Amino acid sequence: MSKIFCIGETLIDFIPVQKEKSLKEVAGFERVAGGAPMNVAIAAAKYGCEAVMLTKMANDHFGDHIMDVLQKANVNTSYIVRSDEGETGLAFVSVDGFGERTFNFYRQNAADLRFSEEEIDGEWFSGEDFLHFCSVDLVDSPMKIAHKKAIKEMKKKGGIISFDPNVRLPLWPDKESCRKAILEFLPLSHIVKISDEELSFITGIEDEESGIKALFTGDVKVVVYTKGKHGASIHFKNGEAYEGKGFKVTVADTTGAGDAFIGGFLSELSQHEITSENLIEQVRAHHEELLTFANASGALTASVKGAIQSAPGKEHVLRFIETRKTEA
Repeated sequence: MSKIFCIGETLIDFIPVQKEKSLKEVAGFERVAGGAPMNVAIAAAKYGCEAVMLTKMANDHFGDHIMDVLQKANVNTSYIVRSDEGETGLAFVSVDGFGERTFNFYRQNAADLRFSEEEIDGEWFSGEDFLHFCSVDLVDSPMKIAHKKAIKEMKKKGGIISFDPNVRLPLWPDKESCRKAILEFLPLSHIVKISDEELSFITGIEDEESGIKALFTGDVKVVVYTKGKHGASIHFKNGEAYEGKGFKVTVADTTGAGDAFIGGFLSELSQHEITSENLIEQVRAHHEELLTFANASGALTASVKGAIQSAPGKEHVLRFIETRKTEA
């Protein structure tokens, strides 16, 4: 059975109790375990996959809470390194009236940034596995080097590399540092998931079609382009593309919706015999089910508050899809 390895940050999101308030106006917060790679791992586990979290986690109370959340979601935590050095990162999230977010991060001494290449074992991986990562932990740190080691070892085995830039500019010294790191890792990926809000920033190209084309560099074989309520599309280097319609829901909080989308996409893809050699053919053959499931997963997650607890189970997603087909 394929494993979906997710490498990167785990942290605590503090979600405001009061809706439609700026951070300076919020009086109370709800604690929610988060971090994009962790959200993807939990989504994949809820969809029936063997999901594995790769990170270093602080030996503090917040770290204990995150471990509990991961284990309750059936994510494999046996590869996580616990450490007395560093702390659990914190993110304070403000949600406006449209469900969109702004962030304040406290991660200068985050334990996950100390995860080192020596703590990666290439024997963990096989040619049937996936490795998914984002950009938050690509700042200059041991964790950045650990990403390169994990990618190298997964590629040796013939597995699939998935990258969601998941741009969070407040965590970077400046915009160009963020963009440079993303462009450094982009060519190492087989699948790139990118949002309409991120495309022009990363590529420097305003035209959508030209921007997507520019993403096909290095080993990139598939680009998954997400457009919020307008759905998503799959693109190949030869210009071939497939569209998937979005699902209309009442948005409560977009936190984790993109993670649920790619978690759903990868989990459905992992149900087929995928290798880096047949990736394009398999995505082409199953594009409709991949986009439908991923779009439904993201929509359902956006319809409720909070990232982790809002990730729906597979049966919930399938029922939602069937209901919408009936309504149509």
